Amino acid sequence: MNRFLAAFAVAGALFAAGPATAQTIIKFSHVVAPDTPKGKGALKFKELAEKYTKGKVTIDVYPNSQLYRDKEELEALQLGAVQMLAPSLAKFGPLGIREFDVFDIPYILPDKDALHRVTKGPLGKKLMATLEPKGIKGLAYWDNGFRLMSANRPLHLPEDFRGLKMRIQGSKVLEAQMRALGAIPQVLAFSEVFQALQTGVVDGTENSPSNMYTQRIHEVQKHATISNHGYLGYAVIVNKKFWDDLPSDIRAALEKAMDETTDYVNDIAEKENADALEQMKKSGKTVFYELTPDEKKAWLKALEPVAQEMSGRIGKDLIGEFRQVAGVVTN
Repeated sequence: MNRFLAAFAVAGALFAAGPATAQTIIKFSHVVAPDTPKGKGALKFKELAEKYTKGKVTIDVYPNSQLYRDKEELEALQLGAVQMLAPSLAKFGPLGIREFDVFDIPYILPDKDALHRVTKGPLGKKLMATLEPKGIKGLAYWDNGFRLMSANRPLHLPEDFRGLKMRIQGSKVLEAQMRALGAIPQVLAFSEVFQALQTGVVDGTENSPSNMYTQRIHEVQKHATISNHGYLGYAVIVNKKFWDDLPSDIRAALEKAMDETTDYVNDIAEKENADALEQMKKSGKTVFYELTPDEKKAWLKALEPVAQEMSGRIGKDLIGEFRQVAGVVTN
């Protein structure tokens, strides 16, 4: 444990170790900007949670990696240094919870309806339950959107990726995805991406339009392809011991706030991404390209082996169940 986390763990334990007192503070840490869907969701949850608990709970929101970077935040939650996070689903694989890697398989989610059949149904609950042995309680799935690819050269066909250093989150599936395209995957914290692109440490990346826009990634990328090849979503999670120790009435009030916030986030995510894409197009700094049907077929063919390669890690049966619920037909 690094010293930074240890110091926060001592302070966080004051809140996480026992039942709520007259005033309970929940530190809600995340790595994106306040004006993204997740950022707005955190602020909406603060508003509703404090309202429904009648001021007995205060939610302190820390955006933009103010407290922790990608690799630190889950450890901080487990230690009790922070009580609530909303990490992207790719973050759980390095923790040993490989089932969530299924969300990163390219083209496994064709649209938002397919996504919600998974996240709002029994399969979504089953996946959340895999977090509990790690001391984590899953509360909700929050949408962001579907990813696009960006680089300083056009990306029309899989061969256009050859030799590019592409930033990814720490995910074995995303590593396999980039290798399948002929790119070199580079794991970097989200807070480091802009500078890495600006200085040429990496050549390109993938993300949702809202994250790309709020982090100004379009200012350091000449080309982007609206590939919609992968989904970017979040699991809102809490330290399980902290959650279990809360009085039942406080938990109920927080659950009500979270349910309403989840509806809010999922309603705005699509519009936020569409607006961000429009603003980036208007800036003229990045050329955005939409795949033709033949080009998309080439992407699908190049990326299909990723699911087979990852079946030993994620589980062939889980991938099959996920595809069935999502309505994905494979040849």
